[in-house]
Amino acid sequence: MPPVLNPGDKAPAFALPDQHGTIRSNADFHGSILILYFYPKDNTSACTAEALAFSTVYEELARLGAPVVGISPDSIESHLKFVQKHDLKLTLLADPSHRVIEAYGVWQLKKMYGREYMGVERSTFLITPDGAIADIWHKVKVKGHIEEVSTRVRNLIDELRR
Repeated sequence: MPPVLNPGDKAPAFALPDQHGTIRSNADFHGSILILYFYPKDNTSACTAEALAFSTVYEELARLGAPVVGISPDSIESHLKFVQKHDLKLTLLADPSHRVIEAYGVWQLKKMYGREYMGVERSTFLITPDGAIADIWHKVKVKGHIEEVSTRVRNLIDELRR
């Protein structure tokens, strides 16, 4: 049974290699609002659309102090090719062992065409500067999602200033 995380919970720690092989951890983003999203596979239609949409607003979010980091079970090499092919601005972390994916509770039983298999549930976690989960989106549909996350980041910044 995957863990159940809720807003207010401390975000599980992670330390995974990015598309260049550099180990990135949650400590690297301490003090920032982190947008951590989980996706099933590089270079698939929905995953590409999501990565491109996040890349479109990446610089604006970075200026707000909200970096975007994606995690999937794909390899470092796959991530690098994905980033280069689509000129993505994101940091992508490789989790082929599913350790972090499972810690966030997004490695789940999925069904497609009557077949059951384990895979990543497309999800986004908004993490506060002190490492708490502010918001969680499960079973994400790409259309409109990035706009919703961007709006929530701006609202969270306003809440943290109060």
